[in-house]
Amino acid sequence: MTRMQKYLAAAVVAAALVGAPTVSYAAAPGRAAYGTNTHAPSAQIVAPGEHVAGGVPGFELWLTEEGKYWTTPGDSDPQFRSVIDGNIDRSQPGVSMQAESDNGHVVLSGLYYGGKGTASRVTVETSAGTVRGKLLELAGKPGWGVWYATADVPVGDDGGLDALGTITVYDTRGKVYAQLPQN
Repeated sequence: MTRMQKYLAAAVVAAALVGAPTVSYAAAPGRAAYGTNTHAPSAQIVAPGEHVAGGVPGFELWLTEEGKYWTTPGDSDPQFRSVIDGNIDRSQPGVSMQAESDNGHVVLSGLYYGGKGTASRVTVETSAGTVRGKLLELAGKPGWGVWYATADVPVGDDGGLDALGTITVYDTRGKVYAQLPQN
């Protein structure tokens, strides 16, 4: 193989690896749980209004300076959670959660805000294991961001939402940035 062919082959492999999606799995034996996390050291920076696919068809998120917008598989009409209406105190660490369940498949997202340091990763405890999610933020230092994840959990009377536990956003040092419920 010539030197040029080697460089071309290396470029093709690198492009394939960069474009490959990654998903983290964590579940007790015999149970399924999946998340939408890569090993990125911090939040994905997005432009205002930039739509991000949330890991399942129909689940999309986008941010504006006013807050978080999203659609879910069961409802294509945009929903909204404000960061400027006074309902959250961005001077204190906090996490919110919005969830939709369909036969044990749960689409999760929420705001995180007010923590010290730089948000780096999020985990959601479920009865089927720990799910790792993704973080989104607008450029600059808005003081808030959005987390999202999907999970397959056992179906209960409330469609699986009783299987959800603590949501923790960590900073780049591995310390708790914000948590729901607050400990």
